[in-house]
Amino acid sequence: MPKYVIERDLPGAGQLPPEKLRSISQKSRSVLEQLGPQIQWLESYVTDDKLYCVYISPSEELIREHARRGGFPAGRISEVRNVIDPTTAEK
Repeated sequence: MPKYVIERDLPGAGQLPPEKLRSISQKSRSVLEQLGPQIQWLESYVTDDKLYCVYISPSEELIREHARRGGFPAGRISEVRNVIDPTTAEK
């Protein structure tokens, strides 16, 4: 199943209190439950003004539907083609 990185513009994201992050997470999980098991949220990275979310989904369209239903921005959605790490350098 394809993996995607979603870039979400959210000014002030890095300053959000834990309660707000919890609320966003709860909303996301609620929408995911409605959409079914094919789409999965793996993790998100919070920066000063953005969220970078990693999802497994059969399509970009399903990710956009999640964003629409949840009221989340989904500025850029990129399919992950490969994953590398320090062990990639080894033979």
